Amino acid sequence: LTVVNAGRRYLKAEDLSGKVFVTSGLGGMSGAQAKAAVIAGCVGIIAEVDEAALLKRHKQGWLMEISNNLDHCIARLRHARKNKIALSLGYHGNVVDLWERLVYELDTTGELLVDLGSDQTSCHNPFSGGYYPVQLGFEEAKQLLSTNPGKFRTLVQESLKRHVAAINKLADKGMFFWDYGNAFLLEAQRAGADVEKRGANKTEFRYPSYVQHIMG
Repeated sequence: LTVVNAGRRYLKAEDLSGKVFVTSGLGGMSGAQAKAAVIAGCVGIIAEVDEAALLKRHKQGWLMEISNNLDHCIARLRHARKNKIALSLGYHGNVVDLWERLVYELDTTGELLVDLGSDQTSCHNPFSGGYYPVQLGFEEAKQLLSTNPGKFRTLVQESLKRHVAAINKLADKGMFFWDYGNAFLLEAQRAGADVEKRGANKTEFRYPSYVQHIMG
């Protein structure tokens, strides 16, 4: 319902075939995102740092494909988008790398390859394993979290700023991003990322919440 209604509201589209939805998280509640993309008929690319979560969703049949190669992900995205094939592709890696690769594709080819975007990392708990920084691999980040939580926190905040910077560049070209109620925008704001709404008070974000704007 969220993905379909986001398409209706932001893309003015009842049919999401050929549209691309990029997000992250395949753990608890976020695990349904892959299934939702296919039900909605779009191309869903979902990043997840924890291979166990990816394998679980793939085994369940909720996730159609898995890849840890961004070149492959972009090729599959282009093919499914062009041919209007419903696809759920799990990228085993950090979503910041995926967002930055999409910015690179935009900068080098002029193509905006994503129509809808969101995030379902556990940003209500970002400094205890709910969000993993792009600067480190998954196992390395887990080790740092246990040995130097202060450094881990700093890297998470730096990662959130990069995360938002990439989203902003794509949104400026027409991609529609929403907040999934996971405190992503709040923690990004606390990290110093550019998420405040222009001309509004500091409690308003430039991107909408799915609760008020989509499900409502």
